[in-house]
Amino acid sequence: MLFSIHADGPVPIYEQIVAQVIYGVAAGAVKVGSFIPSVRELAEQLLVHPNTVARAYQDLERLGVVTPRRGRGMEVTSQAPTACRSKRRDLVRRRIRDALREAAASALTPDEIRNLVDEELTAVNGKRR
Repeated sequence: MLFSIHADGPVPIYEQIVAQVIYGVAAGAVKVGSFIPSVRELAEQLLVHPNTVARAYQDLERLGVVTPRRGRGMEVTSQAPTACRSKRRDLVRRRIRDALREAAASALTPDEIRNLVDEELTAVNGKRR
């Protein structure tokens, strides 16, 4: 699993790690029973403090996405796909809501906001809805 972290972004690094694992499991890229990198390994890969990765893994364990396996690492649970699909929807909805609040606060009309959303959706998907 490859991680893309934006250290200077507005989202804390541990939240970025959690979101990326959730998105990977929800999309089927990370399979049930597979192991995610160890805390030390991921911290070295991302050049972050191990406590940052440990916090992300604690959140993932609390959500039921991973479970520790003695001597082997953190394993993706059988409940993870269902939990991750639900959590993915919540994360995306929250980010959309924040963007919509910002757009509305900047005095854009609902039609202007819809047009912006349609344009961005087209750009991301490469086709018109």
